[in-house]
Amino acid sequence: MFDSLKERFENIFAGLRGKGKLTPEDINEALREVRRALLEADVNYKVVKDVVEAIKVRATGRTVLDSVTPAQLIFTIVYEELVRIMGEAPVPLAISPKPPTIYMMVGLQGSGKTTTAVKIAKRVAKSHKPLVVACDLRRPAAVDQLRVLAEKSNIHFWGPEPGETDPVRVASRSRKYAEDHLCDMIILDTAGRLQMDDELMTELETMKAAVPPTEILLVVDSMTGQEAVNVAETFHRRLGLTGVVLTKLDGDARGGPALAVRASTGVPIKLAGCGEKTEDLEVFDAKRIAQRIIGMGDIEGLLEKVQSATSEADINRMTESLKKNRFTMEDMLLQLQL
Repeated sequence: MFDSLKERFENIFAGLRGKGKLTPEDINEALREVRRALLEADVNYKVVKDVVEAIKVRATGRTVLDSVTPAQLIFTIVYEELVRIMGEAPVPLAISPKPPTIYMMVGLQGSGKTTTAVKIAKRVAKSHKPLVVACDLRRPAAVDQLRVLAEKSNIHFWGPEPGETDPVRVASRSRKYAEDHLCDMIILDTAGRLQMDDELMTELETMKAAVPPTEILLVVDSMTGQEAVNVAETFHRRLGLTGVVLTKLDGDARGGPALAVRASTGVPIKLAGCGEKTEDLEVFDAKRIAQRIIGMGDIEGLLEKVQSATSEADINRMTESLKKNRFTMEDMLLQLQL
């Protein structure tokens, strides 16, 4: 994931490394390449426009410090903007103060809801007693798939009675099972569709009303591309999403949804699936993802270097001292602070 985007950004920064200062032409050329790289990565065009404009505003008029090259300055700005659109800090799953905590998994068919439901259950099993509930009564073998995955992971399972066709009733009855078996967390694996339709949304709205969830988590396949934004906006408008789970981040997709879903909807990306095993689920960390995209070394060190740089007056004073072959202890202190 992100390999092609990483390569494009590396080429952009490489083109700036030999420059002593940034000209408007340099900035415009870099922005053109950033725009092209993001669009090719299937990032929604509205998000691309916002990111490029933010970078332009921040880069224009910035003085390049003696200790920071033009490439490093642009790199820092691009990195910070990527983090901004994906989310400044990881957002944990909410836990209800009064059990049970209920997570409602929603999304299109094939996005990975069933596997993700078990992955979440496995992740929280050390501190909670989760119950996964099969509410997808449309897809062939969906109930059996969830049952098998739950058994392999030693997770409690609840499903429909033979011939039962009402997923809302299944979800409602799961609360009694959870109470009887001291399960303090219920994870509802709902039905998906190949495409969004009103029937699906109405079913999910009814389930939300019958079994009010603590979290409504949209599961998004990272290989979906720009359509992921439309999917997220529709689900959020009808259901009021509280979080997003990205799946298949270990694949060879371009990674557009990771950069666009939160920026378009305001809904935080909370988790990321990075493999097929039940353990392959991690907290979504925008800073780590941005570092992978940028493909450069000690980003935290460089950020500190840029952000803690002294005032322009101090830099100019030290430069003049060096020109006059005079380097005082005070100049040395300023240099160490850069």
